Amino acid sequence: MLSLRRSAERGHADHGWLNSFHSFSFAEYHDPAHMGFGNLRVINEDRIAPGSGFGTHGHRDMEIISYVLSGALAHKDSMGNGTTRGKNAGVILPGDVQRMSAGRGVMHSEFNHAQDQLTHFVQIWIEPRQRGIAPGYEQKHFGAIEKRGRLRLIASEDGCEGSVTMNADASLYAGLFNGDEAATLTLNPQRKAYVHLVCGKLRVNGTQLSGGDAALISGESGLKLDGGHDAEVLVFDLAA
Repeated sequence: MLSLRRSAERGHADHGWLNSFHSFSFAEYHDPAHMGFGNLRVINEDRIAPGSGFGTHGHRDMEIISYVLSGALAHKDSMGNGTTRGKNAGVILPGDVQRMSAGRGVMHSEFNHAQDQLTHFVQIWIEPRQRGIAPGYEQKHFGAIEKRGRLRLIASEDGCEGSVTMNADASLYAGLFNGDEAATLTLNPQRKAYVHLVCGKLRVNGTQLSGGDAALISGESGLKLDGGHDAEVLVFDLAA
């Protein structure tokens, strides 16, 4: 079964410095019919104005993935990332995938330091397999060539194929599709799959999607993506 959630049906909040679209209930947007899908809890498409950002705030017991589309996102956290004593520079650029395991508690901030450019990114929350773990952080780059005409695994529970590792029963793929490029993915009908089209146009199992649209899939054994036009897509394999 495949059901569609069109871009215009998402929640929307414009705070001036932040323009955000919510695929699922978040903050002041509440829709009992869209509280999540499987163990996927949040997909926010955010645009941060130049010289603005999220001040220091806390999270716990959530796997948080940031996927930057344009601009840059500066990250600092209570684990030391993004500071002179941290191992990571803390700047997330297009092609980068950042995973933060909030675990038993972490404080962090996210900022667009550019004075002349928006930062456009997708933030994803997935419910953890295990609560109360030590907070963790990982960041890797996946270039366009790795995603061109295929689904590249970018996050998984076991970190296979060089993906970032997350404490969740889920896998996340990213792909770029144009023209005749196509890809398939085998699915377990006992699980769920979620396709979020970041931009462009793409067919998902024969159904046309446009930027911001999503396909919610259950009980299916396969996924086919084709008919792309400047498409960038995220595909989730999720616990039911």
